[in-house]
Amino acid sequence: MAMDAVPGSVGTSASFALRLGQAIFSSASLFFMSLGVGFYSYTAFCFLVTVMGLVIPWSFTLALLDGYSILVKCSIRQSGILLVIVVGDLVLSILSLAAASSTASIVDLLLRADESFCPPRLCSRYQLSAAMAFLSWLLSVASSLFNIWLLPTL
Repeated sequence: MAMDAVPGSVGTSASFALRLGQAIFSSASLFFMSLGVGFYSYTAFCFLVTVMGLVIPWSFTLALLDGYSILVKCSIRQSGILLVIVVGDLVLSILSLAAASSTASIVDLLLRADESFCPPRLCSRYQLSAAMAFLSWLLSVASSLFNIWLLPTL
């Protein structure tokens, strides 16, 4: 099975699009969370900021690697490199899902509790941040599954 037969695996234009989408959605999540100055009060929000701070350079670096691979037309078919990418993707996708889920649950709890804890304008920013984190997670898990699919062929 050739590497080009697995769309979305590392070194393809689909992988470049997935990585770019991850970086964009992670940046948007971090942006919406940091607009609210009071996010330091909640551990789940700090966890989301930390995880998105890890996802952004990871996704951007792998997008650069994919872009270079596309431009030079050289495939990355070394099992060691692919294994590091797969493990990194899996770890970050699990962390992203945990951060997005915990943030969404805390926002829901704050909205149901009382407006004094979280004004509607601020909570809507937190909701947008959680939604962007979920979209980033979706792209991350798709990317990791495509690369897992490629791993046994090497």
